[in-house]
Amino acid sequence: MSTDLPPSSGVPTLEDVARVAGVSRATVSRVINGIRNVAPEIQEAVNRAIATTGYVPNRAARSLVTRRTGAIALVVSGAGDYSGDEPFESRVFADPFFGRVAGGVVGFLRPRGVHPVLMLAETAEARNEVIAYLRQGSADGALIVSTHGEDPLPRLLVDAGLPAVLWARPARPTPISYVDLAHRAGAALAADRLVERGCRRVATISGPFDVPASQDRLSGFQEAMAGHGHPYVPGVEGDFRQNSGEAGMHRLIKEHPDIDGVFVANDLMAQGAVLALRDHGRRVPEDVAVIGFDDSTAAACRPPLTTVRQPMEDMAAEMARMLLAHIEDPSLPVTSRIFQPALVVRQSA
Repeated sequence: MSTDLPPSSGVPTLEDVARVAGVSRATVSRVINGIRNVAPEIQEAVNRAIATTGYVPNRAARSLVTRRTGAIALVVSGAGDYSGDEPFESRVFADPFFGRVAGGVVGFLRPRGVHPVLMLAETAEARNEVIAYLRQGSADGALIVSTHGEDPLPRLLVDAGLPAVLWARPARPTPISYVDLAHRAGAALAADRLVERGCRRVATISGPFDVPASQDRLSGFQEAMAGHGHPYVPGVEGDFRQNSGEAGMHRLIKEHPDIDGVFVANDLMAQGAVLALRDHGRRVPEDVAVIGFDDSTAAACRPPLTTVRQPMEDMAAEMARMLLAHIEDPSLPVTSRIFQPALVVRQSA
């Protein structure tokens, strides 16, 4: 390999990289474009030469060769035609869950020169826009975070033959790769902790019943409590937002005033539950122990929440890795990766 640097005047070219690496221009092009069958030592020499010369590949020219854009759609999707009481985008950006997922995606993709494009798909029209965007080649694939169990977007992507990976197991059998958490095991950790604290009259605030993660957290908690000799656990349904946790806790206290422990299916609702308990003059954890789920920034309330942690950044990075693998090799079979939860003990339980 030559150590001569290109002239300081002018922008480094492909020929400069080839000269410094001691290989042909065509070999440099193959390395830059990720074409296989280039010996590892040659790839290393070319990469060193790129660093030495300061050469920046022409993305437009590269995309003509690879047919890739270097962009990934990060899609937050719903179901039906959204008609909530607040703008869909406001709900998305107010939820600390999405921030951690986006951070994990960006953290994985950015060092690889791939950039996420945020898209919201809360209506049929918006979902069609996502499909059209991908079909036009504006992005190489999609990472889907669904907020509703009946979200049709995963099936639409599969039927269109577009590369996509889903956050969480789909509600209906769909041949799409996904990452998820062992939610039942996480809920069982919460049950064990409440029983360990001596709680005898335990209740729960679940997430929406049509979301598989909510179903798993509820059934996992109920089964674990039954294993501890508590066959009946009163509960109410929430929607993962703080105000639903607050309303649910008010209802539980009214119907079951002797509650001494509650498992809440996410941290935002747990925040609301703590507020409701305070309204009723109940101390946390002295009178009622509270456990949340996610270990999001919402866990930093007063008192700080004991919660079940899901490693969202790691899960998001794995989702991105799986998508890049599918883009690189479309023949790969669909797959899943299930992560394990952990209990984070703080002051609320």
